[in-house]
Amino acid sequence: MSARPLIALAASLLALLPATCASPPSPPATTELPGTAWAGASLADAAYLLAPGDRIEINVRTAPELSRELVIAPDGRFHMPLTGTVMATALTLDELALVLSEALASELINPAVDVTLIEAASQKVFIGGEVRAPGMFDLPGQIDPLQAILMAGGMTRDAAPKEVLLIRRLPGGEVRSAVIDVKAGLSDPALADWLPLRRFDVVYVPRSRISEQNQFVQQVLRTALPLPFMVFYDASR
Repeated sequence: MSARPLIALAASLLALLPATCASPPSPPATTELPGTAWAGASLADAAYLLAPGDRIEINVRTAPELSRELVIAPDGRFHMPLTGTVMATALTLDELALVLSEALASELINPAVDVTLIEAASQKVFIGGEVRAPGMFDLPGQIDPLQAILMAGGMTRDAAPKEVLLIRRLPGGEVRSAVIDVKAGLSDPALADWLPLRRFDVVYVPRSRISEQNQFVQQVLRTALPLPFMVFYDASR
């Protein structure tokens, strides 16, 4: 079974998300970053992605009076003068700086914006499926999928440990997934680019064989995630 994701997966996931799980309606004035392809070298080296609860500092060098500290709201957005409402979740710091620069360009001449992460919100992962206590868990450090499953009480008798699904969102909105064998431990080659687990990773233990990985990813993201994770994976609007 191939563990390589389809590049168009993120767009299809957003179209399939039910209305009851969608993020709150957007205010009229919203600035968003156009979708871009991720060109990173590995999943583990992907840049930090902002999420609800993160505290950031915005420094507008050409207009210091606009500089401020902000906390990203639960819906993934924030508001500041002259930019309107800005979606920050799942953007890198550089991407957000670009969004703000473009939003300010109509009001300022050559706006120069820097964005700095002051404090990260809780580093959570979601562990679901055939585990004894599914839910969101704080990352205690650098852990692998098996250690994450143990945090959720271990697998049930109906679990399929050779087909555990990992899901990660990358800069630009791409969602990648892999099917791994936790019984093989760190020797599973599918894990090479995934360690350690990162914030908002999804570890899902299925009951039976995953016959179609991409279809199963859609099912997990539509029905199995708590709201903060739904917002994160739906952040490309």
